[in-house]
Amino acid sequence: MPIAVFALALCGFGIGTTEFVVMGLLPEVARDLDVGVTTAGVLISGYAVGVVLGGPILVALGIRVPRKRMLLSLMAIFVVGNLVSALAPGYELLMAGRVATAVCHGAFLGLASVVAADLADEGRTARAVALVFAGGAFANVVGAPLGTFVGQNFGWRTTFWMLVVIGLVGFAGIARLVPERASSAGAGLRAELVVFLRPQVLLGLAMTALSIGALFTSFTYVAPLLTEVTGFSSGALTPLLVLFGIGLVLGNTVGGKLGDRIGLIRTLALALTALTVVLAAFTATAHAQVPAAITLALVGFAGFATVPGLMTRVIGKAVGAPTLAAVVTVSASNVGIALGAWLGGVAIDAGLGYTAPNWLGAAMAAGALLLTLLSGALDRRTPPTDPAHPVPADPTPADPTPVVTDPVSAAPASAAPVNADPASTTAARAGAEPGPAAG
Repeated sequence: MPIAVFALALCGFGIGTTEFVVMGLLPEVARDLDVGVTTAGVLISGYAVGVVLGGPILVALGIRVPRKRMLLSLMAIFVVGNLVSALAPGYELLMAGRVATAVCHGAFLGLASVVAADLADEGRTARAVALVFAGGAFANVVGAPLGTFVGQNFGWRTTFWMLVVIGLVGFAGIARLVPERASSAGAGLRAELVVFLRPQVLLGLAMTALSIGALFTSFTYVAPLLTEVTGFSSGALTPLLVLFGIGLVLGNTVGGKLGDRIGLIRTLALALTALTVVLAAFTATAHAQVPAAITLALVGFAGFATVPGLMTRVIGKAVGAPTLAAVVTVSASNVGIALGAWLGGVAIDAGLGYTAPNWLGAAMAAGALLLTLLSGALDRRTPPTDPAHPVPADPTPADPTPVVTDPVSAAPASAAPVNADPASTTAARAGAEPGPAAG
């Protein structure tokens, strides 16, 4: 794997830590800034809004900027946002710093996924994308707990200074290791927007929202579930959440490897089937401590096993203009998180108990599975558009050197254009479903 992808993963680690660490520091922030805990909690909601809306807008405005320069610009904003948060004298400026870093979140992860897919060797695209998101998964296991420990013992501002340092190291890694790529001459905002007319891209976004939503419908309320239903003490929550985080990391890694080995649709179908089953089972296993702990790890594993395949799938189906589609995929996941948290809260408020979010999540995962099977069926009805392996639309063509057309854009796909964006060729490769690898 190119070392540049590891630099992108480090940045993903910093971004993921920034997102989650505030959850553990709300009492300290509220006390220091003299606001209520619920008011401090709006810092989390503000961050989510920044991810959903800010990322696509920022990338749309910089669509013609070379990708390396755009990545560096995003990390610079990330550093400044955390610097503002560390120095904020009041709540309003802290919120501004949080929103600034949130805007970078979706834009960076989406763009970094496209760059990682571009840099990866053929047959390792999903693993490269998985490595970018592994940074975010490790943020759950290491970054957020470390940031919470630092903030509780040395002051919450120290945590943001730590994030400034991580951002500067990530910035240096991108500057040194990510190769220069010229911006695509033909891909403007209109070309990027047109891909959202493709049914497979829309299916990929819906699959993302439902599958990530399924995971977080359960996880959002896992703390009261484990204490009120399972009977764990509040002191046991930290090791249990680390166990969940380990499941995320392992699932992300396995999902990336399987995506390259047996194909994205097969991997997604397996992961979503597993997620549906374990979430449904969690409704029952939540009543005993050991089964609940095991199921919690399996929920994390199955939930994040979908992530590399979902992102790689959308990049592949947005061939020719994948950047904005990748960023919107990150936004779709956050829409799913918000939807899942809301549905789970509605179920609990209706008196259905803390186990209700689990079966709601199972229903969402089942919906994502149905969309995945539909997407796979559409693949079988549509000729592949992989320019590295063109297939004639007519099995007996008169022309011995046929040109294959993209069924959506009707543009020639038998070869990459001379001045094509390098990621578009990789994106086309990502969109083709590989068969099972030999051995």
